[in-house]
Amino acid sequence: MKGQIQVKTENIFPIIKKFLYSDHEIFLREIVSNAVDATMKLRTLASLGQYDKAIGDETIDVVLDKKKQTLSVIDRGIGMTKEEVEKYITNIALSGAEEFIEKFKGKNKEEAAGLIGHFGLGFFSSFMVSDKVEIDTLSYNGDKAVHWLCDGSEEYDIEDGTWNKRGTKITMHISKENKEFLEEDKILDLLKKYCRFMPVAIRFGKEKIWVDSEKKDKEGKPERVQKEQDRIINNTKPLWKQKPADLKEEDYKAFYRELYPMNFDEPLFHIHLNVDYPFNLTGILFFPKIQKNIEPVRDKIQLYCNQVFVTDSVEGIVPDYMMLLRGVIDSPDIPLNVSRSYLQSDGNVKKISSHIAKKVADKLEEISKNNHDEFKQKFEDLRIFLEYGMLSDDKFYEKMEKIFLFRNLDDQYFTLEDYKKKIEPLQTDKDKRLVVLYASQPQEQYSYIQAAKDKGYDILIMDGILDNHFINMLEQKANVHFSRIDSDVIDKLIPKDEVIPSKLSTEQTDKLKALVEAIVDTKTLSVQTESLEETAKPMTITQNEYMRRMKQMYEVGNSPMAGLYGNMPDSYNLVVNCNHPLIVKALDMTDAEAQSNVLSQLKDLAMLSQGLLKGKALDDFIERSVSIIKE
Repeated sequence: MKGQIQVKTENIFPIIKKFLYSDHEIFLREIVSNAVDATMKLRTLASLGQYDKAIGDETIDVVLDKKKQTLSVIDRGIGMTKEEVEKYITNIALSGAEEFIEKFKGKNKEEAAGLIGHFGLGFFSSFMVSDKVEIDTLSYNGDKAVHWLCDGSEEYDIEDGTWNKRGTKITMHISKENKEFLEEDKILDLLKKYCRFMPVAIRFGKEKIWVDSEKKDKEGKPERVQKEQDRIINNTKPLWKQKPADLKEEDYKAFYRELYPMNFDEPLFHIHLNVDYPFNLTGILFFPKIQKNIEPVRDKIQLYCNQVFVTDSVEGIVPDYMMLLRGVIDSPDIPLNVSRSYLQSDGNVKKISSHIAKKVADKLEEISKNNHDEFKQKFEDLRIFLEYGMLSDDKFYEKMEKIFLFRNLDDQYFTLEDYKKKIEPLQTDKDKRLVVLYASQPQEQYSYIQAAKDKGYDILIMDGILDNHFINMLEQKANVHFSRIDSDVIDKLIPKDEVIPSKLSTEQTDKLKALVEAIVDTKTLSVQTESLEETAKPMTITQNEYMRRMKQMYEVGNSPMAGLYGNMPDSYNLVVNCNHPLIVKALDMTDAEAQSNVLSQLKDLAMLSQGLLKGKALDDFIERSVSIIKE
C-alpha cells in the first residue's frame, strides 16, 4: 500500500536535511530515545496489569552494517500497530509540521535544530543522514507486524511485515555524504556522549576485556586472558537517581571519576540534589579544586532530561559562577530538544537555576556549621568560587557573608565580623573608620609588613584574582575600608590624631622636594615629603590604593574599561621622610654632586626594594654602590 506524508505545505524533508545539517549527529540520540520510551511504556503497562506476559530482555541493540551501509536501532518495547504507524509516523501534521515550518522561518541553524523534537519530529531526524529509512515493528498486543519504508520523498510504502519480535527496528540507510556514521568509533563516541545514562541497557557490538583464568602462572597467580563480551554503553542507574541515604562517600568519588576520568584531583565536596516540588530535579554537583582563575569550564556540568543527555553548554542556563562546579543536573521539566537560547528564556529553567544556587549556598552553610575545621582546611580551594558567586548574586552574597573566611599572615581564619572585633580599636583611624590592612605578595612586601607589625597591626592575605573586585564590594556593603600594605607609609596608612613635627622648615622641605624631583622620572614617580618617625625608612615607594585597584580590576576578564585604566602606566609615589637623619644630612651637604649621589642612592634603594630598578638605572646603581664602598 502506498500513502502520502500529510504535510499540507512544503515538504518537510528538504528542511530537515538542509537546515538541520549542522546538528545532524543528534539523530542517534533521537532514535535511541524513542526506543527507550517504547521500552519504558511497556514497563508501565506491565506495572498496571495491562501486559501479563514476561517482558524478558529489554536491551536495546544498535547495529552497524558497513557493507549494507545501514545503522539500525532495535528495541523490545511496546511496538506499533499499522494504525499507530500511520498516526504517529506518516501523519506529521499531527506532530506539528506546519507549525515547524512556520516557526523555522527566520531562525538560525541552532534554533532550527532545537525545533526537531520540540514538535514531535524526533524520528524524522534520521533523514538528516539517510537516503531511506525502514521501520519493522510488532505491537505488544499481538497485531500483525508492519513494514514501513520512505526514501525522503512525500511518498511511503506500508505493508504487512515479517518482524516476529515484540518491539521496533529502525533501519537507516546512511547516505554517501554522511558515511562518517558508518564508522564504529564515531557511533561509539555518539552513544557515549548522548546515551551513557539512559535507563534501558544499550548494546553496541562486542568488546574485549582482560579477566583471570583458572590457569595459574609460576607464582601461583591466575593467568590473565582476553574475553569477548557484549559492549553495554550505559549505566542505567546513575548515582543521581539513587537515594543519598543508600550511598557512601566513596560512591560519590567513584562517580566523579566516571564522569571525569582524566581528572586526577578528588572533589572537595558534593551536593546531591533531589527535589520534587515545585519542579522535578535530581543531580549531583561537585566542588573541584579550582585554580586561581575565573574562566568557567564550559563543558563540565551536564544537563539531562530523564537521563537523556541534552547539553553540556550550560552558559546562560546556570549562573556563570556555578559553571566553576562540575556534575550532572537532570530534570523532566527541561525541554529535551531546544536551543540554548530557548532554554535561557524558559521559566522552569530559570526557577531551577535559582534553586540550584540556593541549594549550593545551603550546603556550604551546613559544612561551615557542622564541619568547620574541614571547611577552613579546604577554604582556599573554595575561595574564588565564593567570591565570584558573592560578586554575581546578591542572594548568594547574603547567605555567604556570614561564613566567608579571611586568612591573616599567621594562618588564622576569621569571618569578617570576628575580624572587625579583633582589629578594633587599634586599626581605627581618626575618622573612626575601621581599616583592614592586606598583603598580596608577602615576600615582596616584607618591609611594609614588618613596619605594620611593629605598630601591632594585623594583616590579611588577599592574593586572589578577584580580590580587588571583592574588597571593593565589601567596602560598599560591610562598612569597612581596605588598604594594601604598600599603599602608603605606615604612619599614614591608618591616620591617627597625633602629628609628628618636621625637623625641616617649609623652605628646606621645598628645596628637598626640588632636589629629589631632579633625579627621578616624574612621569612614573610622584615625589611626596612627609614628617615621619626617624626610624622609618628615608625613602619609600608606595602605590595609590584607588588607582592601582581600579587598574587591576579592569584588567581582569578583558573588561571594556581596561582600555581606560589598563593602558595607563603604573604610577608610584616616592615618599621622602623629612625626619630621617640621612635626609637631613644630605640636605646640609655643600657638594652638589655628592648630595645628588646620596639622594640617588636612597631613591634607588627604595626602588630596588620594589623591583622597579631596571636597565641602565640598575647598572648606574651598581657602579655608584661600588664607588661608595671604595670610598
